[in-house]
Amino acid sequence: MKMLRITLEGKTYDVGVELLADTVTTAPQTGHAPSALLPSPATTLPASPAAPAMTSVTAAEGCQIVASPMAGNVFKCLVQPSDVVAYNQVLLVLDAMKMETAIVAPFAGTVRAVLVKEGDSVEDGHALLQLEGQPQ
Repeated sequence: MKMLRITLEGKTYDVGVELLADTVTTAPQTGHAPSALLPSPATTLPASPAAPAMTSVTAAEGCQIVASPMAGNVFKCLVQPSDVVAYNQVLLVLDAMKMETAIVAPFAGTVRAVLVKEGDSVEDGHALLQLEGQPQ
């Protein structure tokens, strides 16, 4: 069991969470949800119905795909290609069911490509960006 502290509309809650599978990169308890990290370079993601022009995404050499942990809309994109980011830095914000979820950098690195734009709809597992660096 892992204890997490969640702040919602100014109220703080301590919540116990049971981890069933180690499929998502975890971040320190900073109030940000961890983003999913997919292996590279052979990773190919199918296109979501919301992005018909994108048939698949393959990570560039030395990059990792940061994928959406849930379905939602891209509310804010806080980085652009060539930005240097720190571990656990907020990269973009998803809006799902009127709640904002921060997608954070799973490791320090450089943004190689941003694959979505503000207002885009994404599904669970949808590729959001490519991050160059070494996972911890």
